[in-house]
Amino acid sequence: MKNISRRTALKAALAGSAALATGGLDAAVLQTKKTAKTPVKEPLKGNIRHSVSKWCFGSYPLDEFCGICKSIGIESVELLDPKDWKTVTDSGLTVAMAQGAGLGIDRGFNDPSLHDELVASYEKIIPLVAEAGLTNLICFSGKRNGVTDLQGWENCEKGLKRITPIAEKHNVVLTMELLNSIGHKDYLCDHTVWGAELCRRVGSPSFKLLYDIYHMQIMEGDVINNIRKYHACFSHVHTGGNPGRNEIDETQELYYPAIMKALIETGYKGFVGQEFVPKQPDKIASLEKCIRICDV
Repeated sequence: MKNISRRTALKAALAGSAALATGGLDAAVLQTKKTAKTPVKEPLKGNIRHSVSKWCFGSYPLDEFCGICKSIGIESVELLDPKDWKTVTDSGLTVAMAQGAGLGIDRGFNDPSLHDELVASYEKIIPLVAEAGLTNLICFSGKRNGVTDLQGWENCEKGLKRITPIAEKHNVVLTMELLNSIGHKDYLCDHTVWGAELCRRVGSPSFKLLYDIYHMQIMEGDVINNIRKYHACFSHVHTGGNPGRNEIDETQELYYPAIMKALIETGYKGFVGQEFVPKQPDKIASLEKCIRICDV
């Protein structure tokens, strides 16, 4: 556009050379299009290993979603059953938190009557996790069902100790999720300190916690201090905006850059999984924004 300006175009028009001026403008626009550069996004810093829960973006075919995630810089698509693992790994990503064993959130290791069924399920899936080159496999305490904290510890410890030896053999980490017991009514493992004590009792490197920031903000708050105190028990971390479990941006009460910095300072090397439900119409733009928020 150096030689074509509003003034020279007007001058040419007044001289009766409107066609020539138009041609010159068209050429200039074409040249601008040729030389214009697409803005290059700043690469992710690499201090946080990024993952995302597929269920929050359920309308996308998995292979397409993997491609989108890869372009954003996400390394993992998680909370998937065995049938879906190969699709993810074939795309060059991993499944940072696998699922496919157990009896669901409400029916977990707190119920001794379920132990035989749970053990059989996990014994079947643990080797598959290892064969797929994955590490973390989710598990749940189940509902409290009227028991005390002490009884809950004893019940869960007894069941988990039946499967941690096979998990250790295959280098798989059984990961119990911390959930709020308001939305997940009566859920037992609903405070970080309770989960940390269960880790101590089980006493295996193959049993750890999924620290879900959204859920623990509801139950106890004090997120950064609890990360600093209990991080050694965490094999995985989840995000989510509170209130509402939507984007982790300025619309909610948690400040995720500070939380992520505190997590990095502990030496945490696991994944951070985005598990918010997009509220904005452009779900992928929301996902990329939230990845950038956590990229400290």
